[in-house]
Amino acid sequence: MSRTILFDTETTGLDPVQGDRVIEIAALELVNDLRTENYYHVLINPERDIPAEATRVHGFTLDDLKGKPIFAQIADDFLAFVGDSRMIAHNAPFDFKFINAELKNCGRAELDYDSRAIDTVIMARKKYPGMPASLDALCRRFGIDLSERGTHNALLDCRLLSDVYVELIGGRQRGLGLAGPERANDAETGRPKRRVVTGRTPRPMAPPEYEELERHKAFIAELNDPLWLREG
Repeated sequence: MSRTILFDTETTGLDPVQGDRVIEIAALELVNDLRTENYYHVLINPERDIPAEATRVHGFTLDDLKGKPIFAQIADDFLAFVGDSRMIAHNAPFDFKFINAELKNCGRAELDYDSRAIDTVIMARKKYPGMPASLDALCRRFGIDLSERGTHNALLDCRLLSDVYVELIGGRQRGLGLAGPERANDAETGRPKRRVVTGRTPRPMAPPEYEELERHKAFIAELNDPLWLREG
């Protein structure tokens, strides 16, 4: 079983070195690259103001975050959720930079970018060179529903990115019950449960017409010494 964590942050600005802080973290668990029901989501009091230009991006004002925990109060829960799993993010350097700045500020060890980060922006640019690699652009490319997306929202963005990530690694045929965390085993046999498809009308398979068989025989007769007509 392969476990990864897909995560996203919202912040007060673009640079923690200039004093910007994390205000929201969302993280989803993926098992064998498919989303499970396990997730982590928290709003954080940044202990500073939120510029208007940042609010226009994510929709949060300081009033929305009054009474929320500060990062130091949620750091251990976040680290426990991500564990030692690799971590997927869209523009991963940005999110890792902010998370590591917050971890350093409260005396925790930073996450190692080189060994843990998977950047879906890099994946998209390799797969579609010269094409837009924003989350919105990739959702439109893969036909992923964006109707709920207004301002940036870390949890919704994670759910969208999980669908984008599956497409970037090769995609899957949805609804076929492929093996993964969402497919249970039979309690008695230990084998994957048989998935019964209902509501589908079978396509009739009629035998060939006489004329079709005769045309096939005529075609075979024109071939030069076909192997399947030789006697054993």
